[in-house]
Amino acid sequence: MHVVIAGAGPTGLTAAVELARLGARVTTLEKRSGPSYLSRAVGLQPRSLEILRPSGVADALLREAVGFSGITFHLRAEEVARLPLGFDAASRLWGLAQDRTEAHLETALTHYGEIVRYGVEFRGFSQDAKGVNVETGDGHLEADYLIGADGVHSAVRAAMGLEFRGRDLPGTWSIADVDAEGWPDPTRFQGFLLDQGDVLVVVPLEESRFRVISSREDALAALPVPMDIRRVRRRGNFTVSVRQVKRYQEGRVFLAGDAAHCHSPVGGRGMNLGIADAADLAQRIIDGSTDGYTETRHPEGARVLRLSERGRKMLNTTSATRRGLAIRAMKLGAAVPPVGRAMVRRLVSG
Repeated sequence: MHVVIAGAGPTGLTAAVELARLGARVTTLEKRSGPSYLSRAVGLQPRSLEILRPSGVADALLREAVGFSGITFHLRAEEVARLPLGFDAASRLWGLAQDRTEAHLETALTHYGEIVRYGVEFRGFSQDAKGVNVETGDGHLEADYLIGADGVHSAVRAAMGLEFRGRDLPGTWSIADVDAEGWPDPTRFQGFLLDQGDVLVVVPLEESRFRVISSREDALAALPVPMDIRRVRRRGNFTVSVRQVKRYQEGRVFLAGDAAHCHSPVGGRGMNLGIADAADLAQRIIDGSTDGYTETRHPEGARVLRLSERGRKMLNTTSATRRGLAIRAMKLGAAVPPVGRAMVRRLVSG
């Protein structure tokens, strides 16, 4: 069996590793010229590590990842509440830069005798009942199945003619990936509620590496407290989209990860959802049960989109009344542990 995968992010690499581990031949295409050294997704949930344990990737990730101990909320620079993480399985969360997650997945893929074909772009496909003919920038490939794991702007999805239903949220968000020294509480999320309903979050990635993300156009300028930045690895802007395709499959062609769904970064669920899509699809391809893929994964994607939007609206509200209620809820959660644990589960659980 031969499966072609477009996209070598966490979703595509998970599909490749799992298929190769289960005995399939895999060709993974990536239009980038080489591995990414930038980080987009951050959080690793327990379910993702469970999926990646048989390949050995989970153990490699945990040797590097930061185990989050809690979340600290601020109103501008003033601390409002400290909530715990890791008090049960649902609240456990680890942080690791996406490029390191991808590196460990690619190492595992190489162990199974497969490589990523960098600099090779997916350009189209045709299919019949027996297989898929995949057109690339380097010629044609014959495959049994094609997986589009090529992100929000998926070329595979476009070639399938599927509508990416949903909306773009107003405003421009920003991101910065930095090395910094002396940051307080380096194993905790730091959330800052800014004026005009804006938000900013600082997330630990490694011992001295942090992700700063904000609903304002310049995340570093929006920081309401000092940060001793020694190196800026990446900074940029993006629009938050909340979208999902109606079907994740057409015949022998499938979508997984951001190619099938996208949402705000609140809660850190995006990469984990893609990893779960990929593992489910890989097993279905091996078992010959692909007809149930959409029916299984679409409801899960819709559920995560709802959770993510609920969390974003709670933090990113422009209503003074709602902002005040959110702050009072945070303070109550810090003072009454059962309430705080319930809040954390809603915010970060899968």
